[in-house]
Amino acid sequence: MENAHILLVEDDIAQNELIASMLSAEGFIVTATTSVEEAIVALKANSQISLIFSDWKLGQLSGLNLLEFARSNNFPVGIVIATAYGSIDHAALAIEKGADDYLAKPFQRQELLLALAKANKANQLRLANQTLNSQLSQQDTMVELIGSAPCMQKVFQRIEKVASTSATVLISGESGTGKELAARALHKISPRKDSPFIAINCGAIPESIAEAELFGAKKGAFTGANQDKLGKFAAANGGTLFLDEVAELSPQLQTKLLRFLQEGVITPLGCHEEVSVDVRVIAASHKQLLAQVEEGLFREDLYYRLNVVPIHMPALRERTEDIGKLIHHFKTKFCQQYGSQEQQLSATTLKQLLSYSWPGNVRQLSNCIERYALLGDENELVDSLNHNSQSPAQSKQFVIPDEGIDWHQFERDILLQACKRADNNKTAAAKLLGLSYKAFLYRLEKHQI
Repeated sequence: MENAHILLVEDDIAQNELIASMLSAEGFIVTATTSVEEAIVALKANSQISLIFSDWKLGQLSGLNLLEFARSNNFPVGIVIATAYGSIDHAALAIEKGADDYLAKPFQRQELLLALAKANKANQLRLANQTLNSQLSQQDTMVELIGSAPCMQKVFQRIEKVASTSATVLISGESGTGKELAARALHKISPRKDSPFIAINCGAIPESIAEAELFGAKKGAFTGANQDKLGKFAAANGGTLFLDEVAELSPQLQTKLLRFLQEGVITPLGCHEEVSVDVRVIAASHKQLLAQVEEGLFREDLYYRLNVVPIHMPALRERTEDIGKLIHHFKTKFCQQYGSQEQQLSATTLKQLLSYSWPGNVRQLSNCIERYALLGDENELVDSLNHNSQSPAQSKQFVIPDEGIDWHQFERDILLQACKRADNNKTAAAKLLGLSYKAFLYRLEKHQI
């Protein structure tokens, strides 16, 4: 409880200063106030406050009013009420309304500290229970996969059918559609649920360490390898490994992944012996893998090994009937998470949310509602939608001329322009065109640039 932040509410100035000094000497961070109104302002302004110690009688209002405000607005605080005018009725009423303890004045320093310790413990238990309930709620809704649209029902049915098997699954869909949530749901309702679920974004691993990161490495296998490294495959043994953005794997790693899918073995870097591991692989990509195969960027045999059971996550614009449910879910979730009061959206704002195209899918919707739960500003929520719908990429669309174009020459010219603008930095040039580095190199080779 050391360094706990306590809100002190006492209208007797001398008593206020005495108690504040006593608590500061015990290591508390003290915010001292003299009225209910002042205390409410402090409580709203400082999320670090974890305890309230308030007098009962405070001018026109009372500590009971402050207690009711804190509990009705779900502030995560322990509360102790004290009064010089006390009776057993006051004590019972305070406890009934949610106080964690009650002190009758005059009280000793040790009595105050014991009451605060009791309130702090009760508050920690409440927070732990809220976290547990939140986790259970997420599991009950298949790890936040929410939707009654026919396309989502097909996703649920397919997940339930294949969850009990160890079949490899390939999840496709745009960014933000919930591909990792689907993978987690597969794991949660599978026989592997008590074993590890490990997720890794293949596009976020530096290529120089990608092999060691995935397959492990023996001590001395490369510079800086001062001890054996456990790769993600070995770490997920008995469980599930989720390979997000699998299209970003290098050709060498694609070969090693194929070997595992065929034989169930891996070879750590610097090791000459194969190691058997029991891992279910779930892969995902926002790219069309078959198109990557046709462009020579992804192994065809690996594609078919991964695509044993395909699951497609629909874009949010394809299931608009679920937007209302998702708004309600995220609003409740984030208001509980941040201790803010859940507010009803106006009919006008709700209509705009329901009719918006959501290019960032469920992730974008979640971010917007999280910001609203924190700030409570409908105008900012609507403005963010208008800003996104008027992005430069949409307002500067290329228009094909009436006479048509020579696509081969057009693509070559664009590649040359990107290289020139990026001073021949291929990474920067690829970024200018929204291409992965490998896809950019493929096109340079195709046009012999």
